[in-house]
Amino acid sequence: MEAQYLKGNNWSAKKVDHVYLVSIKNHSNIVETLTDFVREQKIQAGEVTGIGAVSEAALRFFSPATKKYVDKTFKEQMEVTNISGNISEIEGKLTLHLHITLGREDYSALAGHLLEAKIQGAGEFIFYPLNTRIVKIKNEEIGINLYDFEK
Repeated sequence: MEAQYLKGNNWSAKKVDHVYLVSIKNHSNIVETLTDFVREQKIQAGEVTGIGAVSEAALRFFSPATKKYVDKTFKEQMEVTNISGNISEIEGKLTLHLHITLGREDYSALAGHLLEAKIQGAGEFIFYPLNTRIVKIKNEEIGINLYDFEK
């Protein structure tokens, strides 16, 4: 199968078979840009993985005891050693759920749910779409969105 080249707001991509290779422009916001990509390509479900470098990142940590999220922003140059996540529908909207591991200059690591991060260098991602629709519904007992395969 021949590759297909795609271009959007702050991203470019190459589609090979059913897989997308995506590059994000320098200084772009990861979540905002990748959300634009999945909406443009009408990807309803699937997996995403990526690497790169960022100058700042807002992370979120869920506390099961309080059922609340704690957010923290880090403003420093960091290596994105891994982004992994999925695409699903929450309250009728296509949503990326991403986790990130960041390497600091002192070789320590930060990790958590990714709220947003700004590319400083490269942002390279691979999307593995699934030919289905996946819905997540908030589980009140736990306090987070979980897959609901009956929807």
